[in-house]
Amino acid sequence: MSPAQEGRFEREYYETVYPNYSRQNPPRKLRFYRRLVEGVAPNGRVPRILDIGCAFGAFLGALDPAWRRFGTDVSQFATDNAAATVPGVTFARAGINDIPFAEPFDIITSFDVIEHIPSLEDVASAVKAKLVPDGHFVFVVPVYDGVTGPLIRLLDKDETHVHKRSRDFWLAWTRENFALLGWYGIYRYLIPGLGYAHIPTRLWRRFTPAIAVIAQRRPQ
Repeated sequence: MSPAQEGRFEREYYETVYPNYSRQNPPRKLRFYRRLVEGVAPNGRVPRILDIGCAFGAFLGALDPAWRRFGTDVSQFATDNAAATVPGVTFARAGINDIPFAEPFDIITSFDVIEHIPSLEDVASAVKAKLVPDGHFVFVVPVYDGVTGPLIRLLDKDETHVHKRSRDFWLAWTRENFALLGWYGIYRYLIPGLGYAHIPTRLWRRFTPAIAVIAQRRPQ
């Protein structure tokens, strides 16, 4: 992602595209994300986790404070906000190709982020380079296929979404670069006057507007 592209994700982006950002990250959603990473956490040591595209740090703030937590985002506005509101976490302004932390991670997450990054090859390379040999990658992306596809395309006003792909595309990309361990579908809608609905499902995962994927770095 070029500096000009990264510069699109500052205060104006959040205020115009995602003015309900906090409402779109309710406790129910964060608990689901937490369960995903706790399910792949290593035994016998304190997990070290990196959230790529951490925004305001809500997910990292929902984790056990004993975890070694790190977050990166291309937005200075976002990382400044996160550092001011989420204690005990190390935040850095960084893109996918310049993650500044040298020690590898047990888990890397990226929630609603990689659809913004032009080079998915860069994503795969960076994640694999920053994971321990048996580390895990957990990510969420919107998908534009199935019965909800036309509606999602209609409602999606975010011009920075450069990958409007199907769930099969993302699953194939995962298998190409990692070991695919599992995946969920997610129904999620901001309902005026009622709040944000966030419903993970395995049974109906072929029909949801987003998916959560759990993957593992393959041995070299």
